[in-house]
Amino acid sequence: MATLDIRDLHVSVDTDDGAKEILRGVDLTVRSGETHAIMGPNGSGKSTLAYSIAGHPRYQVTTGTVTLDGVDVLDMSVDARARAGLFLAMQYPVEVPGVSVSNFLRTAKTALDGEAPKLRTWVKEMGAALDALGMDREFAQRNVNEGFSGGEKKRNEIAQLELLNPRFAILDETDSGLDIDALKVVSEGVNRFSAQGDRGVLLITHYTRILRYIRPDFVHVFVAGRVAEQGGAELAERLEAEGYDRYTKAASTS
Repeated sequence: MATLDIRDLHVSVDTDDGAKEILRGVDLTVRSGETHAIMGPNGSGKSTLAYSIAGHPRYQVTTGTVTLDGVDVLDMSVDARARAGLFLAMQYPVEVPGVSVSNFLRTAKTALDGEAPKLRTWVKEMGAALDALGMDREFAQRNVNEGFSGGEKKRNEIAQLELLNPRFAILDETDSGLDIDALKVVSEGVNRFSAQGDRGVLLITHYTRILRYIRPDFVHVFVAGRVAEQGGAELAERLEAEGYDRYTKAASTS
């Protein structure tokens, strides 16, 4: 069983007024076979956690550890983190002009595996992944995310997830901007990934609607850079009814 372990994580970003601390001591453990949902209001540090794990240079870890099966993730380069089995689906997927989806993903797969997948096999696997997500196979020949709608970009992220098949998937607000049909398709893709049984998911979201389709084992409420409360799927249902007010009020007085 693989384990992604986060302990006393403090993260800052540089601003015009100096360093600003965003994460203020996060403790979180995700094991293979588990789906964790992180919920919280805007500015609570959810995306900061995702990008810090992935190695975004803007986010400076000042204290704490992130380990994958006991190995220091923070000491790894970004590409080494990917090879170790970490995957980040971004809230705002970037466009990559001049690089086709197929070439981009085959290059990524080659870097992960140390050898290029056979072309005929790769074309078949990519076609199957696009079919499962309701995407025309022509998307494989288009430049990465260039001219894609918001929903197409998110589906493309899940196609990447399924083809690269990491050990842990960090999904940063994958549900944002999706209509109900796209939300169902994307959720089905995440469920196919987690159904392997030895994969972990860290799902970041504002809303409970995606959790109607992706059932979390654990829910963590982020407020002011900390985990304010954690529990099972029932916690998400309570948040739907009550909102975050009591957490934000408690954080403002602490």
